[in-house]
Amino acid sequence: MTNIAQKDTRNKLLRRLPEQAFDHIASHLKPVDLPVRRSLVEPNQPIDHVRFIESGLASMVAVASNGMGIEIGQLGYEGMSGYPVLLGVDRTPNPTSMQVSGGGLELPTSRFLSLLRDEAVRLIFLRYVHTQEMQLAHSALAAGRYNMHQRLARWLLMCHDRLLVDDMPLTHEFLALMLGVRRSGVTDHLHILEGMRAIKSTRGNVQILNRQVLLDVADGCYGAPEAEYERLLGFQSSDDQRPARPKGTWSTWSGSTIENQ
Repeated sequence: MTNIAQKDTRNKLLRRLPEQAFDHIASHLKPVDLPVRRSLVEPNQPIDHVRFIESGLASMVAVASNGMGIEIGQLGYEGMSGYPVLLGVDRTPNPTSMQVSGGGLELPTSRFLSLLRDEAVRLIFLRYVHTQEMQLAHSALAAGRYNMHQRLARWLLMCHDRLLVDDMPLTHEFLALMLGVRRSGVTDHLHILEGMRAIKSTRGNVQILNRQVLLDVADGCYGAPEAEYERLLGFQSSDDQRPARPKGTWSTWSGSTIENQ
C-alpha cells in the first residue's frame, strides 16, 4: 500500500501531527468512502477503527430508550470519529454516522492508541476532546437559553464551517432530527431566514447567501467552541478560507495558536 503524504491530507488533526508521528501511521491509513448514513460508531459495540474525516459531515447522536434522539456532536474535516477511545473506553452508547456524504482515512484503533504514548501527540488529541466537550456544552446552552431561530442559525453556521461550500445538501427532516424539533418548526424558521436573505432553501438543499446575517441571528450561542478549537489546534473557519470574508464573530478572534509540542 502506498503511504499517504501528510501534506495531501485535508483533516486538521492529521495535519497537526508531528511529522514523525504521522509517519508512524501513514502506511495504516486507509482511504474510505463515507456515504450518507454510513455508520462510523455503532452504539455499545467495540470501536475497532477511528476515522479522520476529509470531507462530508457526521453527527454523534444521543438516543433515548424510546428511540428518540438529538445531535450532541458535529464532525467534519476538523475531527475524527471514535474519539471516546482517547478516554480509555472501548465503546459508547452514542452512535456516530454520516449525514452528508464524503470521505475519510480509516485507522485501526490499536494503531491509533499506540500514537498516544507520545506526550505531545496525546496532548493534541486531548485538546480535541476538550473542543468536543465545548461544542456539547454550547449545544446545551443553545437548547436552554436560545430560541429555535437562533439555534437553527447556529447549526447552519457549524455545517458551513465543516462543508466549506455554500450549497449544503440538508433536508428539513434531517434538520429537525438534529435539532430535536418538529419538521414544521424548521420549515417555518427556514422561511424566516429566507426572508432575511440569509439563505435559500429548496428541496434537499440549503444555500448560504449571507453568512453575516446568520452570525447576527445566532448571537452568543455560536462562536466560543470554534474559537477554542482555533486557539488550541489552529482551526480556520469557512470565513477564513473564502476570498471575501464577511466581518462577524470569526473576524474578532485573535487567531492565536499553540505551537506544536
